[in-house]
Amino acid sequence: MSKAHIPNRKKDEKIILLLRRHPFVIAIKIGFWLVVAIMPLALYLIMSPAVDELLNHQIFQPLLIMFISIYYLYVWLFIFQSFVDYYLDIWIVTSHRIINIEQKGLFFRTVSEQNLYRVQDVTSELKGFFSTMFDYGTVYIQTAGEEVRFIFRQVPHPYQVAEKIGKIVEESKRFNKMMESEDKITIN
Repeated sequence: MSKAHIPNRKKDEKIILLLRRHPFVIAIKIGFWLVVAIMPLALYLIMSPAVDELLNHQIFQPLLIMFISIYYLYVWLFIFQSFVDYYLDIWIVTSHRIINIEQKGLFFRTVSEQNLYRVQDVTSELKGFFSTMFDYGTVYIQTAGEEVRFIFRQVPHPYQVAEKIGKIVEESKRFNKMMESEDKITIN
């Protein structure tokens, strides 16, 4: 399993699942922005005589070059923002808790965590043609804490992830009950 920084890591805590969105999701976003990047070239090919006149004009040439430069700068910025959002959205299931790290924009991040013994229900959902074909979907984790629901969006193999989290939660609850009963025995 790849190494990841776990906020407030406990001494004996181990990473069991490290999840990101399915690669198809970022491929679609980057593909969209690449199509947007090609649009000015296609427009130039369609309207080349009129654009050639603008490129030879003393005033419009610098303005057109500036506009195209700004256009491509924004396309690059949106591709970069899409990748950062994809790469920095991480869901970590450890031996003690669930951690939800979500990047919202370039300069805003939310980190939520919940102990495993507080998990009440784990549900997975597959919606749509592409999510069915590429086997990615949403996993909902209902907890008893302040955050009512953890949502793992567009993760690969959602049914298997939900099943594995359910097993980890059951093991955690059994372990906590066993520890509570041992504490009661040692107190008496």
